[in-house]
Amino acid sequence: MSGAPVADAIIADVRNRVEKLAAEGRSVGLATVLVGDDPASAGYVAKKHQACEAVGITSVDVRISAEASQSELLAAVRQLNSDPGVDGYLIQHPVPPGFDFNEAVAAIDPRKDADGLHPTNLGLLALGDTEAPRPCTPLGITAMLSHYDVPVAGRNVVIVGRGPTLGRPLSMLLSLKEPGANAAVTTVHTGVPDWAEYTRRADIVVGAAGVPSMITPGVIRPGACVIGGGMSWEGRRVLSDVEESCAEVAGWITPRLGGVGVTTVAMLLRNTVAAAERRAR
Repeated sequence: MSGAPVADAIIADVRNRVEKLAAEGRSVGLATVLVGDDPASAGYVAKKHQACEAVGITSVDVRISAEASQSELLAAVRQLNSDPGVDGYLIQHPVPPGFDFNEAVAAIDPRKDADGLHPTNLGLLALGDTEAPRPCTPLGITAMLSHYDVPVAGRNVVIVGRGPTLGRPLSMLLSLKEPGANAAVTTVHTGVPDWAEYTRRADIVVGAAGVPSMITPGVIRPGACVIGGGMSWEGRRVLSDVEESCAEVAGWITPRLGGVGVTTVAMLLRNTVAAAERRAR
């Protein structure tokens, strides 16, 4: 289940929408806020700016020192809220110790929440609202399931991980009564001693814990769809929650590279152009 064809289709649509807005004299702007100098986070931010350039979205790169204060981070959020050239923005997760990510996200103007993580937008997701921005990684996963014709409605989905950026919102998204969802969703985590008993019965397993290779061939049902959503780093090497040997058992599986990550970036661009279109109404 390569993410490339899914991301390419989304990006082509975004490029067309950006061009249409440009023809009307309207630009589209995305900002990122990077706190500290974590190499992995810096790499993710760089890819997002490259993607913006490829589709004609103006990007703004805000950097805040790890030695700065929470008040400085909140000041940057307020400035982006009031910047008419920024349609959407995100705070790169995680932030260094001493910073409160949740407080900063809650201070974002919900209309400019490119990541779909503001409490208002997560609440609208729970209600099934389709206008508010939705979290990018969960959106990318649902797009991949649809592209590869993986049956979801009525199926048993187990998500291993309950984080606010992936596991928790994905569980809401896949349980909604709408196309590409309507599943029976169970969320487990590393604090559940027998979590593998759940995954062995699942039609779809999503690794979302950020624990390298925790999903092994022995914990999935033959023929199941296996998605590596959680990522971690070992030096410069990206590690997936899903062991690559699961491909010998799974019916569908995402690759370690070129899977969920590229669809996440594509959805970020889609959320941003949608925010620009709402502003232009």
